[in-house]
Amino acid sequence: MISEPILTALAGGALIGLAAVLMMGLTGRIAGVSGIAARLLPPWDSTLAGRLAFIVGLVAAALMVRLTTGSLPPFVLQAGPTALVLAGLLVGFGAVWGNGCTSGHGVCGIASLSPRSILATLVFMATAVATTFLVRHVM
Repeated sequence: MISEPILTALAGGALIGLAAVLMMGLTGRIAGVSGIAARLLPPWDSTLAGRLAFIVGLVAAALMVRLTTGSLPPFVLQAGPTALVLAGLLVGFGAVWGNGCTSGHGVCGIASLSPRSILATLVFMATAVATTFLVRHVM
């Protein structure tokens, strides 16, 4: 029998894939969260309402989990505010420098067999492995 964490991960991945396919099919745009979030700032264009709906949907998903299951998975911050701000800045810098984020490159770009997205995702993952090693075993 498949364990519950594996089933929930599979269900979550399937829903992310479905959302990416629907967004591409209905709007002709990829579901790249960093690009969607960046364009919430002025100057606005005709896609603002759709972008807001996308971000609200991401947040509302947690509320839906809470309402349907009665709880949210435990979440414990293991770093102080300085480390969190630094991490956020580094992730933002990486998304700008890499011309996209894990959702844009990792989900949509790989699905379209984009060499740039495949390379970017490999770099994201290698950086995540190296960072995890450094934080857990060196620092």
